[in-house]
Amino acid sequence: MSDNDVALKPKTKVKLKLDKPKLYKVILVNDDYTPREFVIVILKVVFRMSEETGYRVMMTAHKLGSCVVVVCAKDIAETKAKEGIDLAKEMGFPLMFTTEPEE
Repeated sequence: MSDNDVALKPKTKVKLKLDKPKLYKVILVNDDYTPREFVIVILKVVFRMSEETGYRVMMTAHKLGSCVVVVCAKDIAETKAKEGIDLAKEMGFPLMFTTEPEE
């Protein structure tokens, strides 16, 4: 090769592979003090559920002790859980929502 010759190498293209954000479950925990009707109202207001869906979620938590309400991104799950707990506290009820990673 002479001084003016340039060896060209093909560029390799690198594709970044982004992982999807992990999803989190918002779980309704049953208690013996919060009225069923109030739980349905919270599910309708905070989680935008219909009356029928809210009733089914509430009854599942009532019978089994807890129930998954929604699965979503971590920040949304934590915000919704806190909003539901705060509304219940304002009304004097110990309603509890928890969040945990989906497996």
